Amino acid sequence: MFEANKAAQIARERRAYNITVLGYVKRGGHSGASQTEYGRNDSVLGAEEEDAHHTEGVAFMLSHEAQNALISWEAVGPRIIYASFKTKKENIKLNIIQCYAPTNDKDEETKEDFYNKLQTLCDKLKEKDMTILMGNLNAKIGSDNSGYEEVMGRQGLGKMNENGEMLADFCAFNNMIIGGSVFPHRRIHKATWVSPDHRTENQIDHICIGRKFKRAMQDVRVQRGADAASDHHLVLARMKMKLKKREVKKSTRMQYNVDFLKDRLITETFRLTVRNKYETLQDLLDEGNMDLDTQWQQIKEMWTSTCSEVLERRNTNKRLDFCRHSQQRQVRKEKKGAINNSRTRAAKATAQESTQRQTEVKNSVKTDKANFIEDLAKEAEDASAQGKNETTV
Repeated sequence: MFEANKAAQIARERRAYNITVLGYVKRGGHSGASQTEYGRNDSVLGAEEEDAHHTEGVAFMLSHEAQNALISWEAVGPRIIYASFKTKKENIKLNIIQCYAPTNDKDEETKEDFYNKLQTLCDKLKEKDMTILMGNLNAKIGSDNSGYEEVMGRQGLGKMNENGEMLADFCAFNNMIIGGSVFPHRRIHKATWVSPDHRTENQIDHICIGRKFKRAMQDVRVQRGADAASDHHLVLARMKMKLKKREVKKSTRMQYNVDFLKDRLITETFRLTVRNKYETLQDLLDEGNMDLDTQWQQIKEMWTSTCSEVLERRNTNKRLDFCRHSQQRQVRKEKKGAINNSRTRAAKATAQESTQRQTEVKNSVKTDKANFIEDLAKEAEDASAQGKNETTV
């Protein structure tokens, strides 16, 4: 997320794969816990460390459906975040935990601290609710499930490492199943991480679910076509559970684009329209036949009708998405697909070209973003110099 326009790339892939709740590792942006509305269809719930290194952080990107069903959410440090949603099942909530576990070479104290915080969170959640644990758990579980038959199947990759044992023990204690080890798929649809040299593949990103609701999880597999400039592939779980819209009273307040009043012609039109309507209203007020409530409604109608006639509705989509780079992103995505489908090491050598394309896109977007912000600053300075920063009506 620290890279320019990264949120736009993630939002694009979320919509392309029709994902309701997307969890990912978040680097950059606000420190601590934050909630950001990204356009009309996406909302980001994030947790990040409170320093400038941008090395730890997790986040959810929610669809409009998930936003409507959201009950509450909480950040448990920079590596754990969870959100609770209302479902169509009576009295059953959906709790989703997104994690970013320490790597296998971290010290034992760091790993234990992570799992202790995770366990404390799970203890707060009710057993009758559906709980999903997912994220970059940096754990290789392997295909040998001896001793963990109730926790995992035999569809994992490689050989279990220390982090894999910790994850399996955690799932066993909390009656959870590792979804990626249950459903049979080709190897390319199991590997979630690829090394920079495109030779080493591991299954370290997982989606787990409570054993009570295992039948609600219909499939877990890797979608290699998703592109967000990451060395991790998208892991997608298909669920049978449906979210339910909460009954929340929405504000009917209309927002108008008052920036148009910086134009002297529009300002004069607005002032003249208000004056004419007020003179007509004044005649009715002088008759003394209206009570206070009626007078207020008439005055309110005068202002709202004038705004509707002269000003446009404010655009609440604050997304900064530089669309003219979409062709470059498409080329980069095609290069990634070619690498994924390569069968020889010689073919995978073209990865350097893809990496170069990725760097070009990043640098180009950064340049455009800097120019965009510079233009806004210059516009504000010019308006201030001309005395247009405040408009009196």
